[in-house]
Amino acid sequence: MQYFIGVVPPEEFKNKIIRFQKQWKNNTIHQVVEPHITLKAQSGLTENLEWIEDIIKVCSNFKAFTIQLKEPKFFGENDILYLSCDSSDLVEIHNLIVNVVNPSKKQIQQYFEAENFVAHMTLGKVFFGLTHEELLDMANYAQEQLTPYPTFTVDFIRIYRENKPYQYMTYKDIPLG
Repeated sequence: MQYFIGVVPPEEFKNKIIRFQKQWKNNTIHQVVEPHITLKAQSGLTENLEWIEDIIKVCSNFKAFTIQLKEPKFFGENDILYLSCDSSDLVEIHNLIVNVVNPSKKQIQQYFEAENFVAHMTLGKVFFGLTHEELLDMANYAQEQLTPYPTFTVDFIRIYRENKPYQYMTYKDIPLG
């Protein structure tokens, strides 16, 4: 069982993202997990679940904050398309969570955490059925169909659990202080 932690956009925008993703019949990412901004990747989030209490403590001392979603960008050689986002508080809580979970330096590098963290909301990936050309088209359509990009308040974070390979469901929501 794997876990990761994310921030969920408002329901209306989340549904808009899902409708957008479904326009590409080969895009299976909406079957993997709901739209979210990754806050903490799988590294260090073990099956013994002792880390959850540490996450709860971090969250209880962290006030609600805002995130501004922004223009589409790519990771890699146009392998992953995402909406960028801007929030220094998101980066701060990411670093606090990484510190309490304390994954190895190798895991931090593998999962692009700490100083390599890039806040993002994935729209599509080659790994989940799209071609590079489709991702380029998707990026253009995102600027037409998803604007204006919203700013929203984050008052909880969500832990996701992998129920079966490449399918993550909500495990637990944790409120911010």
